[in-house]
Amino acid sequence: MKQLGTHLVLDAWQAPQALLDDPETIRRTLTEATAAGHATLIDLHVHQFSPHGVTATATLAESHIAIHTWPEHGYFAADLFFCGRGDPRQALALLQTSLQAQRVQVREIERGFPAPCDRPSEAQAPESAVA
Repeated sequence: MKQLGTHLVLDAWQAPQALLDDPETIRRTLTEATAAGHATLIDLHVHQFSPHGVTATATLAESHIAIHTWPEHGYFAADLFFCGRGDPRQALALLQTSLQAQRVQVREIERGFPAPCDRPSEAQAPESAVA
Protein backbone atom coordinates (compact mmCIF):
# COMPACT_ATOMS: atom_id res chain seq x y z
CA MET A 1 0.00 0.00 0.00
CA LYS A 2 1.29 3.46 -0.85
CA GLN A 3 1.09 6.57 1.28
CA LEU A 4 -2.49 7.84 1.24
CA GLY A 5 -1.99 11.23 2.81
CA THR A 6 0.15 13.64 4.76
CA HIS A 7 -0.88 14.78 8.22
CA LEU A 8 0.84 17.88 9.63
CA VAL A 9 0.47 18.74 13.30
CA LEU A 10 1.42 22.33 14.13
CA ASP A 11 2.08 24.06 17.44
CA ALA A 12 2.60 27.82 17.07
CA TRP A 13 3.58 30.44 19.64
CA GLN A 14 4.05 34.19 19.91
CA ALA A 15 1.12 35.12 17.67
CA PRO A 16 -0.83 38.36 18.27
CA GLN A 17 -3.76 37.90 20.62
CA ALA A 18 -6.06 40.06 18.47
CA LEU A 19 -5.61 37.78 15.44
CA LEU A 20 -6.17 34.59 17.42
CA ASP A 21 -9.35 35.87 19.05
CA ASP A 22 -11.05 37.09 15.86
CA PRO A 23 -13.35 34.49 14.28
CA GLU A 24 -13.43 36.33 10.94
CA THR A 25 -9.63 36.34 10.76
CA ILE A 26 -9.62 32.60 11.48
CA ARG A 27 -12.35 32.00 8.86
CA ARG A 28 -10.46 33.98 6.22
CA THR A 29 -7.17 32.31 7.11
CA LEU A 30 -8.59 28.79 6.77
CA THR A 31 -10.24 29.70 3.47
CA GLU A 32 -6.96 31.11 2.14
CA ALA A 33 -4.96 28.15 3.50
CA THR A 34 -7.29 25.77 1.67
CA ALA A 35 -6.66 27.63 -1.60
CA ALA A 36 -2.89 27.81 -0.95
CA GLY A 37 -2.86 24.04 -0.43
CA HIS A 38 -4.71 23.48 -3.73
CA ALA A 39 -7.59 21.84 -1.88
CA THR A 40 -11.36 22.02 -2.24
CA LEU A 41 -13.40 23.49 0.62
CA ILE A 42 -16.63 21.60 1.35
CA ASP A 43 -17.65 23.16 4.67
CA LEU A 44 -16.21 25.57 7.23
CA HIS A 45 -17.38 25.94 10.81
CA VAL A 46 -16.00 28.57 13.19
CA HIS A 47 -16.85 28.86 16.88
CA GLN A 48 -15.76 31.65 19.24
CA PHE A 49 -15.45 30.78 22.91
CA SER A 50 -16.07 33.13 25.82
CA PRO A 51 -14.10 34.84 27.16
CA HIS A 52 -11.59 34.06 24.38
CA GLY A 53 -10.44 31.48 21.88
CA VAL A 54 -11.59 30.24 18.50
CA THR A 55 -11.92 26.74 17.08
CA ALA A 56 -12.50 26.18 13.38
CA THR A 57 -12.74 23.12 11.17
CA ALA A 58 -12.58 23.09 7.41
CA THR A 59 -13.88 19.93 5.78
CA LEU A 60 -12.02 19.45 2.51
CA ALA A 61 -12.54 17.10 -0.40
CA GLU A 62 -8.94 16.10 0.42
CA SER A 63 -9.61 15.69 4.20
CA HIS A 64 -9.49 18.56 6.76
CA ILE A 65 -7.86 21.52 8.49
CA ALA A 66 -8.60 22.22 12.15
CA ILE A 67 -7.33 25.05 14.34
CA HIS A 68 -7.70 25.81 18.04
CA THR A 69 -6.51 29.14 19.48
CA TRP A 70 -5.51 30.27 22.96
CA PRO A 71 -5.16 34.04 22.44
CA GLU A 72 -4.30 34.66 26.08
CA HIS A 73 -1.13 32.59 25.50
CA GLY A 74 -0.40 33.76 21.94
CA TYR A 75 -0.68 30.08 20.97
CA PHE A 76 -2.55 28.03 18.40
CA ALA A 77 -2.59 24.39 17.38
CA ALA A 78 -3.50 23.24 13.89
CA ASP A 79 -4.05 19.90 12.27
CA LEU A 80 -3.81 19.57 8.47
CA PHE A 81 -4.52 16.23 6.82
CA PHE A 82 -4.44 16.13 3.03
CA CYS A 83 -4.71 13.20 0.68
CA GLY A 84 -4.50 13.30 -3.09
CA ARG A 85 -2.69 16.13 -4.84
CA GLY A 86 -3.16 18.87 -2.24
CA ASP A 87 -0.13 20.38 -0.53
CA PRO A 88 -0.55 20.74 3.25
CA ARG A 89 2.86 22.41 3.55
CA GLN A 90 1.65 25.39 1.51
CA ALA A 91 -1.51 25.59 3.63
CA LEU A 92 0.59 25.44 6.80
CA ALA A 93 2.91 28.21 5.58
CA LEU A 94 -0.10 30.44 5.00
CA LEU A 95 -1.45 29.74 8.50
CA GLN A 96 1.88 30.64 10.07
CA THR A 97 2.26 33.83 8.01
CA SER A 98 -1.34 35.05 8.34
CA LEU A 99 -1.48 34.49 12.09
CA GLN A 100 2.06 35.88 12.53
CA ALA A 101 3.41 33.03 14.65
CA GLN A 102 7.03 33.72 15.59
CA ARG A 103 7.85 30.17 16.66
CA VAL A 104 6.45 26.90 15.32
CA GLN A 105 6.93 23.19 15.69
CA VAL A 106 5.66 20.87 12.96
CA ARG A 107 5.31 17.11 13.09
CA GLU A 108 4.63 15.18 9.90
CA ILE A 109 2.86 11.85 9.78
CA GLU A 110 2.67 9.80 6.61
CA ARG A 111 -0.77 8.17 6.60
CA GLY A 112 -2.00 5.00 4.98
CA PHE A 113 0.93 2.64 5.18
CA PRO A 114 -0.06 -0.88 6.28
CA ALA A 115 0.39 -1.89 9.89
CA PRO A 116 3.50 -4.03 10.49
CA CYS A 117 1.35 -7.12 11.14
CA ASP A 118 -0.25 -6.69 7.69
CA ARG A 119 3.06 -7.02 5.88
CA PRO A 120 3.77 -10.45 4.34
CA SER A 121 7.11 -10.81 6.16
CA GLU A 122 5.44 -10.54 9.57
CA ALA A 123 3.96 -13.43 11.54
CA GLN A 124 0.45 -14.46 10.52
CA ALA A 125 -2.47 -14.77 12.95
CA PRO A 126 -3.01 -18.28 14.31
CA GLU A 127 -5.57 -20.33 12.37
CA SER A 128 -7.89 -20.45 15.39
CA ALA A 129 -8.26 -16.66 15.13
CA VAL A 130 -9.44 -16.88 11.52
CA ALA A 131 -13.17 -17.50 11.09
